[in-house]
Amino acid sequence: MNFNWLHRYASPMNFYSWSLVATRWLGTVSAILFAVGLTGGLVYAPPDYQQGESFRIIYVHVPSAWMSLFIYMVMVSAGTLGLVWHVKLGDMIARASAPLGAWFTFLALATGSLWGKPMWGTYWVWDARLTSELILLFLYLGYIALQGAIEDRRIAARAGAILALVGTVNIPIIHYSVEWWNTLHQGPTITKFDSPSIDTSMLIPLLLMGLAYIFYFCTIVLIRTRCEILEFERNKTWVKQRALEMESV
Repeated sequence: MNFNWLHRYASPMNFYSWSLVATRWLGTVSAILFAVGLTGGLVYAPPDYQQGESFRIIYVHVPSAWMSLFIYMVMVSAGTLGLVWHVKLGDMIARASAPLGAWFTFLALATGSLWGKPMWGTYWVWDARLTSELILLFLYLGYIALQGAIEDRRIAARAGAILALVGTVNIPIIHYSVEWWNTLHQGPTITKFDSPSIDTSMLIPLLLMGLAYIFYFCTIVLIRTRCEILEFERNKTWVKQRALEMESV
């Protein structure tokens, strides 16, 4: 199968050009979604009948947990492009995604602990969901450390892609942990599409926040990837021309 089209459209120079425009639109949409989602969740959504006002932490915690898994799969997919098809842009996107994934995973764990204290009476238990999410954070940190430890960026990208691929075994464990094991963490609520265990007035802002997080990630990862491109391609003619154009502005 011919994958020349993939290399053509994923060339760093082409990506750098179109991502400049895409970043502005993605950032604008993200800001709007954050404003609407937070207003709906913090102002208009009624208090939960059991948890009261403390339930509102879900508008940070739940999207962060979603993003921790989503970004890991983005990192794995991008790393696989670099590992299998030698697409340099894939390596750069994976490298740019890892710190964002680590921060979202940390935020999910931190907000989950704050939520757990009034709900469970403790900040932390070695619950299946919490433990597997903590392992995910270690996978992110391991990937980041590996990138920093290996000087050759191509070798570092291949090693990181292999580590990320091995770590994918943890993703279904996180997702299904509340179903496979008897756990303190509550079961699925949003994914029960036939009868979600959350009122619509609470659900809509939560979904909007989820979209806001995705658009935010896309915005930041494009910016970070452009930085990776400039670092990796710094000796290329087109990068030097870009630098001269910026200096003349």
